[in-house]
Amino acid sequence: MLRLTKKADYGLMALKYLAEQVDNGAQSAKDIAEAYHIPAQLLAKILQTLAKGGLLVSTAGTRGGYALARPANQISAFEVIRTIDGPLFITSCITIHGACDLTSTCTIKEPLRKVNDSIKELLSGITIADLAESPETGTALGSGLVTIAL
Repeated sequence: MLRLTKKADYGLMALKYLAEQVDNGAQSAKDIAEAYHIPAQLLAKILQTLAKGGLLVSTAGTRGGYALARPANQISAFEVIRTIDGPLFITSCITIHGACDLTSTCTIKEPLRKVNDSIKELLSGITIADLAESPETGTALGSGLVTIAL
């Protein structure tokens, strides 16, 4: 089963929150953590990682906090997950370190590469705006989530 890590879940939730609060200025890690009942220290580390990755901007001081570095419709779920968890690989044969010992005789490498590419493409097509709700309407800010047909 493919699963996102808790850190990736929390990162997506935090960016969703920031997209919904975009008109209210920078938001503190504490406010985001309280809104979603996320451990504050863990969320602070995730937000720092997202800021270092260029997805958030952070402002120090009493009115400081975090804000999206770009509009919510220009930040993909894939970017968030990759920034937090690193490259996405569904199997150990496809890694940044090259191929495994069975590469020459493997019969599933290519089909798994296609699955990996499809997941990457799907997550790249979902933006933070797709996840967020407009405060006025209560509906998604983006164009809608991607439908997966099985």
